[in-house]
Amino acid sequence: MSAPHKKTTGRSLLVTSAAALSSLALTAPVALAAPSPSPSASPSATPPAHMSTVGGSRLGQTGTQVNLASGVPVLPKDITARSWIVTDAESGDVLAAHNAHWRLPPASTMKMLFADTVLPKFAKTEKHKVVPSDLAGMGAGSSLVGIKEGETYTVHDLWLGVFLRSGNDAVHVLSAMNKGVAKTVTEMNEHAEDLQALDTHVVSPDGYDAPGQVSSAYDLTLFARSGLQKKDFREYCSTVTAKFPGETKKDKKGKTVRKPFEIQNTNRLLSGDYDMSQYQGIAGVKNGNTTNAGATFTGVAERNGRVLLVTVMNPSKEEHNEVYKETAKLFDWGFKAAGKVEPVGDLVPPKGAAQSSAQPGDSGEAGGSGDSAGSGASAKPVASATAHGGSRGMGTAFAITGGLLVLLAGAAFLVNRRWPLPDLVRRRSSRP
Repeated sequence: MSAPHKKTTGRSLLVTSAAALSSLALTAPVALAAPSPSPSASPSATPPAHMSTVGGSRLGQTGTQVNLASGVPVLPKDITARSWIVTDAESGDVLAAHNAHWRLPPASTMKMLFADTVLPKFAKTEKHKVVPSDLAGMGAGSSLVGIKEGETYTVHDLWLGVFLRSGNDAVHVLSAMNKGVAKTVTEMNEHAEDLQALDTHVVSPDGYDAPGQVSSAYDLTLFARSGLQKKDFREYCSTVTAKFPGETKKDKKGKTVRKPFEIQNTNRLLSGDYDMSQYQGIAGVKNGNTTNAGATFTGVAERNGRVLLVTVMNPSKEEHNEVYKETAKLFDWGFKAAGKVEPVGDLVPPKGAAQSSAQPGDSGEAGGSGDSAGSGASAKPVASATAHGGSRGMGTAFAITGGLLVLLAGAAFLVNRRWPLPDLVRRRSSRP
């Protein structure tokens, strides 16, 4: 992995403003956040004049923020999203952004925060028998994986339902295991604050439209970046297809059987669709779509040793899979611009990062056994690129091409510049 590029001083050519570049210290004061959303607030048609400046003052300005210079490719002109951001996942550099801190309904991309909060609490082999109260309170028209009352599921099954099918039923069952939706929402809001995701207010853990439930492209990127420190999170968000337990029934011979059925990831950059191919290097993360939020998506992709995160919220262009198409265009730009473009801000680390002396991935795996890689760890192979418990076929998008990406030098956080993705593996390209 090459070291982050050396920054140079030059004239900033902004698309919409010419404010000077600045970035935050390790801990961003709460005062830099925009005012807390009203419980009855709904998104406006235009971004507010004053937004959070967490990550840098440029990110609090409206419109597109990018430093144009010789050798830097021009941004794609047909991006219609209300808000988007392109970042280097490991260095934390924000390469370009558009209304990055605009508080908008997040839809199911909020499940990234849910997973990052709850995933470490239960071993994937733990089992739970679903009772009616587990599924209470789900919104009408919720996306479902197909959980049935009276059936028993492993935690592994439930997380597959969350990540692949965006199942609100799976979220509610896991929340019930976590002593209820209210407790889970409180913990999610607390975790968002620790991550310095100060645009976010959680009302429902599944991301279903609710008054006052908001996040931002910046915050969703923080959630993805934090989640990707966890081995299980990386496994689930990159799984394309898996087997999910069906309903217990009696066959024609009167024998009790429980046949599994196949589920596929609804992230179309990962699974592909009739009008688009699987994106080269894609490895997650999470998509969403509701009436109020429109289409939302955060993706992570790796190419030539560079790992980028892109978040896109609510494209106005009404075309099939538009959110993925705009994300792909921003990824393409990011991979061309990385190492050439001067950043416009930073992804800040969590508040507690300065006190951490261990590498970020140390407690990431569900059930308490996380990734183990030390500073300067060498590449090592993995036994399989197929997720556990029945995932198959293209199963896991993280496949081996040249071994694992190694940790960047220095395992602990160094100011707000480095957050390595432990054991992140390169994905075998599906293209020739």
